[in-house]
Amino acid sequence: MPDILAGGLLIALGALGLWAGRDLTFGSPAMMGAGFLPNSLCVIMMAIGSFVLVKGLSKPRQDFETVNVRPLAILVLAISGFAFAAESFGFIVASVWLLVIGSLADSESRWREVLILTAVLASFGALLFVYGLGVQMPILPF
Repeated sequence: MPDILAGGLLIALGALGLWAGRDLTFGSPAMMGAGFLPNSLCVIMMAIGSFVLVKGLSKPRQDFETVNVRPLAILVLAISGFAFAAESFGFIVASVWLLVIGSLADSESRWREVLILTAVLASFGALLFVYGLGVQMPILPF
């Protein structure tokens, strides 16, 4: 049952993305339009959802386990905090927020590992996205 729900959700999200980008020009692989990448990703997401749905239908019935809402709420808080902090406080501060708050979702995370990985990932992300790809976002708030 969880696979059927996950497959249906992926198909629905892909269809929603295709509908939301219906006004964007698709283009061709040689001359990509604004809708080429989003529409392609939505079709891929729908294909993966279809695969998961078919696999779920072929397996014996499986009940849901109890859902622990705490990690889900923490991840939503971490991602939404990154979205709001990125423009005002810069990529580094927003990334630190995302990684440190997101690590609270796992009760087994160790602070030393979290801090080391946060430093590495925030630095690498800033170099890759802001400098390498030219994403228009401040690095730091000052």
